[in-house]
Amino acid sequence: MRGAGFLAIWSDVEGAHLTDYRHWLTREHTTERVTTKGFLASRVFRAVRTDIERFFILYELETPEVLDGPAYLARLNAPTPWSQRIMPQLGNFIRGGGVVKARAGRGEGSTIVALRVEHLPETPGRLADDIAALDGIAAVQIGATDLARTSVPTVEKGMRQHEGIFAGLLLIEALDEKSLRSALRRAAEIAPDVVGDAGNPEIYQSIFALDARIAWIE
Repeated sequence: MRGAGFLAIWSDVEGAHLTDYRHWLTREHTTERVTTKGFLASRVFRAVRTDIERFFILYELETPEVLDGPAYLARLNAPTPWSQRIMPQLGNFIRGGGVVKARAGRGEGSTIVALRVEHLPETPGRLADDIAALDGIAAVQIGATDLARTSVPTVEKGMRQHEGIFAGLLLIEALDEKSLRSALRRAAEIAPDVVGDAGNPEIYQSIFALDARIAWIE
């Protein structure tokens, strides 16, 4: 994990569109994004569920200013034909980006929880350190959404309906699901106003990652 900014996106895809969506995401869209100035990497996760196809995408940004910078806005205002086909199909779309307030741990975990939080901790660095110290936890990231930069009207945004937003992001990355659930329960004890009820977390597994350094080489 690196960079001072982030962009987080959740969305659902109907089963009939799943193959097209995954090909679009891994063969065009993430490459387009990470070859945009200011984007450092893209990571894609799938919810561990059988009733719905839900995905979480995390983009690492050099700074929050990338979100309303000219390079990214140019992309958002000129969606490809493939994007124009996919965007209206995405349900429960939630998008937000901003500044990374704290990071702890090292490396990346394959099993994660990405919580949209309404209240950021008073000492985000301390909370991140406390969670990262727990058994089986690889990394923790806490971000605050920049509503102004996230809400800039664009052609692409106009193609989606009922786009959701959130105040902050708590991302916990673990080595396995058991460790993740245990850490989340502990996090709820440490910061109940931030984490809330950790009884039934939505867990995601990593399915794809693309680093800007690799994408530019290709």
